[in-house]
Amino acid sequence: MDLLVNLDVPDLAHAEALVTAAFGLRTGRRFGAAVVELLGLPVRLYLLHKPAGSLGDGRARRRYVRHWCPVHLDVVVEDLDAARARACRAGFVCEGEMREAPWGRIAQLADPFGHGWCLIAFSARGYDAVADAR
Repeated sequence: MDLLVNLDVPDLAHAEALVTAAFGLRTGRRFGAAVVELLGLPVRLYLLHKPAGSLGDGRARRRYVRHWCPVHLDVVVEDLDAARARACRAGFVCEGEMREAPWGRIAQLADPFGHGWCLIAFSARGYDAVADAR
């Protein structure tokens, strides 16, 4: 099995430039003028051009403003400070302060299209530091 991540964006060229600059990804294949494949993560990430106002689920229209969503993207990094600075220079909005937890550190971001992203730098034990014993 594979996992593909599809991210709707209203401006494909802007999204491609933003995400490649922020995370050091490279452009893979293009599928016409509507889809770009980005490579460099353990999953394939596809940016899909979907204009603002177009139908999303048949009733709801796409709005590209910051919103809460039960699904967001976490990018695991070695150097959280450097990764956060790079993402913010690329055009991401840094949301709040970086936080520490037993499993590591986290920085929350938003892209200009309203999607939430997190950067995570794991401690030596990572999620094992908080996992329940079985």
